[in-house]
Order: sequence, then structure tokens, then C-alpha cells
Amino acid sequence: MDIAKEVDARGLNCPLPILKAKKALAELQSGQLLKVLSTDPGSARDFQAFAEQTGNALVAQSEAQGEFTHVLRRR
Repeated sequence: MDIAKEVDARGLNCPLPILKAKKALAELQSGQLLKVLSTDPGSARDFQAFAEQTGNALVAQSEAQGEFTHVLRRR
């Protein structure tokens, strides 16, 4: 995956990871990928809803040892 930008939102709780992602996506061009790292357990659900509401594609999500990775494609 060709990640254009990465946001480290580890240690932040909802809604801060989403707000940081929203700001970062605004800086990207259409089709570019944003990777967000988070430790908030609710972030998986939050990013799914965010993608649906904004039209940005959630192309990958994973969890390892309490750390969540979300990859969004800018619409």
C-alpha cells in the first residue's frame, strides 16, 4: 500500500482520532491513502461509521496487541 500520510492518534479517545483523520484527509488528494494508528477500542466502529458518512473508503482495518490501524482512501 502506498500510504500518503500517517496520523498517530495513540493514547487519544473518541472523537479525537476521527477529528485528526478528518483534518489529515482534507490535506490529501482524491485517491490517496491515510493510515491512522489508534489505541481506542471503539475506534474500529467509529472509523467504519466515519467512512460511511463521509464517502471515504475504509480499505483496511487491523488490531494487534491493543493497537488499531485504519487505512482510508480519500474520496
